[in-house]
Amino acid sequence: MTALRLIAAAMVAGLLSAPAMAEEIPVFKLQMKDGQMIPPRVVVPAGKKFKLEVMNIGKTPAEFESTPLRKEKVLGPGAESFLVFQPLAPGEYKFFDEFHMKTGQGVIVAK
Repeated sequence: MTALRLIAAAMVAGLLSAPAMAEEIPVFKLQMKDGQMIPPRVVVPAGKKFKLEVMNIGKTPAEFESTPLRKEKVLGPGAESFLVFQPLAPGEYKFFDEFHMKTGQGVIVAK
């Protein structure tokens, strides 16, 4: 019976330590406000997975869209969400707000 308890305790300890061992990905924030990107330039580490938290702080709908990154997310006023990006090669990747094409432009820079 003690061997079974030791095995169970080891399994529980392994499960509890698994989240601590998982590598946390860097998080970047982008606010969208009625055709304005804040900030318009997001610098991320090249070759590393990352998360982009997107918040629409404006009074009109917004859509984060990037053709080269094949990502899009529509947000109503006051909404927030996130996108997870796989590791990017060094370079610049444009994105835009499809609801505000003239002013809603930005770039993700992987360095």
